[in-house]
Amino acid sequence: MTELLCTLLGTGTSYGVPMIGCDCAVCRSQDPRDRRLRPAAWLHSPDPEQSISILIDFGCDLREQAIRANIRRLDAVFLTHTHADHLNGIDDLRGFTRIAKAPLPFFASSKDIQFVTSHFEYCFPQPSQQAIPHIMLPQLEPRPVKTSPVHIAGLTIVPVPLLHGRMGATGWRIGNFAYLTDCAGIPEESFPLLQGVELLVIDGLRWCPHPTHCGFDAATALARRIGATSTWLTHINHDIQHAVDDTKLQPGIHLAYDGLTIPFQLTDCNNYPTEPV
Repeated sequence: MTELLCTLLGTGTSYGVPMIGCDCAVCRSQDPRDRRLRPAAWLHSPDPEQSISILIDFGCDLREQAIRANIRRLDAVFLTHTHADHLNGIDDLRGFTRIAKAPLPFFASSKDIQFVTSHFEYCFPQPSQQAIPHIMLPQLEPRPVKTSPVHIAGLTIVPVPLLHGRMGATGWRIGNFAYLTDCAGIPEESFPLLQGVELLVIDGLRWCPHPTHCGFDAATALARRIGATSTWLTHINHDIQHAVDDTKLQPGIHLAYDGLTIPFQLTDCNNYPTEPV
């Protein structure tokens, strides 16, 4: 297998679009590309028989996203950071552990693993609690990620540290694809991890700057430095109308939208040292 698909399950902000109580043109828009659930991405095989299925982030819209995309099983889940719009759908992961009747591998930075295990303790049963039926609670197997790539489901997945306010975030790179939502910038030490990325999904909140997210100009500058030939902006707020604003972006830069599916290549990630799992 040399190709995977990335389906963007949600491309909105923590509010989602439309926003509660807002009557702006975008929130009233009938264009389905202007209806944005909370950010998440699903990596899966083009051939159903190969059945690779990996979820990046599980925010409060997870149930609706999984049903809409017909996600029936997962090999693992990855977390970018612990903000509610990326994490608080954790209970809906029980739908997948119920089907698998086994814990679901959960990858995140050590700091984020610590936060999740302390705030959602019931999702991480101790050996004495293994009798709890899988149908009742999500059961996750924490696998902290440091700086080296990990192997799961035959893939090599590279963690990419990002700048996102005081907490930071983790992007994920697979082959020639990188998913870098929720970032205001990329630290210098992360650029080598992105060498060879051709397809990029990156935080692009709005036209004007923001202290913890990339505006469109900042996202475009990062995409140019990385050398991506195709870039999709995600985490888009309700100031942005797809039909109008997508036409104003530079060549090779596009507004993502919910349900967009993008193929990418499983090229070698520069032979980084790996941490087998």
